[in-house]
Amino acid sequence: MSAACARIRGGVTATHACGWIRSIGISDFMDLSIIIVSYNACADLAQCLQALHDAPPAASHEVIVVDNASTDGSVEVARRWDDVQVIESGTNRGFAAASNIGIRAARGTNVLLLNSDALVGPGSLDAMMSALATHPEASVVGPRLVDGEGRAELSFGRMLGPLVEFRQKRLVRAHARGDKSVSRRVEAMTRRMQWPDWVSGACLLVRREDAEAVGLFDERYFMYLEDVDFCAAIRARGGRILFSPLAEVVHFRGRSGRGAPAATHAAYQRSHIAFYEKRRPWIAPFLRWYLRLKGPSS
Repeated sequence: MSAACARIRGGVTATHACGWIRSIGISDFMDLSIIIVSYNACADLAQCLQALHDAPPAASHEVIVVDNASTDGSVEVARRWDDVQVIESGTNRGFAAASNIGIRAARGTNVLLLNSDALVGPGSLDAMMSALATHPEASVVGPRLVDGEGRAELSFGRMLGPLVEFRQKRLVRAHARGDKSVSRRVEAMTRRMQWPDWVSGACLLVRREDAEAVGLFDERYFMYLEDVDFCAAIRARGGRILFSPLAEVVHFRGRSGRGAPAATHAAYQRSHIAFYEKRRPWIAPFLRWYLRLKGPSS
């Protein structure tokens, strides 16, 4: 079984992780590839795919599910839809690596990374595509994310550093606790278009040429912070990141990690260290010391 998907433009051959090969003609290219990484989130995946079929984008598009060796029937659920391409990675390679498999197998000139625990509504993807078309300087577009009750998620921000991260986490935690003044602030922040340093990978639209120019996602990140790092790489090449509140997507945040909280926390810590080693190397030793001090269960 091949662990990677290769794409050769012009030629054009795509080799998929599940070991099969198909030819792609120039006429097969389309406007948008929607890529969903799945791992033991069968019920969420079914809802996500149903929402996409209930409210498909106007642009020509395809849907690709990359499954990270789920054991809950996720693959069978995805295959209920004849127009959904399913790629089985064979092992749990994490979000970044699985996203790269999907991107390499995709035919779209634009790529949407969509979490399996996200639901798109009517017009949401059209609004994101429109934002990308309206702002040629933008390489990435992120929508307004809300939870199941319609509360806004703070899904964008400035480039992470210790102080920025502290402020962001404090704001997010206060919002989650129901602090009314903080919630009003988050609501106002997410109602206006902004040019942040990053947007959440739960629903992220990127021009394919820009994604390829930065080498796709850094696979050192098993899960968490791969979106912040990806946006940093985009910005380093002169691309801009756009947050558009005109597009709204429901995000049932964190469901995939609830079944294994200890493993999820460990994955976050590894990604946290990897991010600072790459982007803030002078801080990484202090972060390692701090995490050891906190302990694995913190």
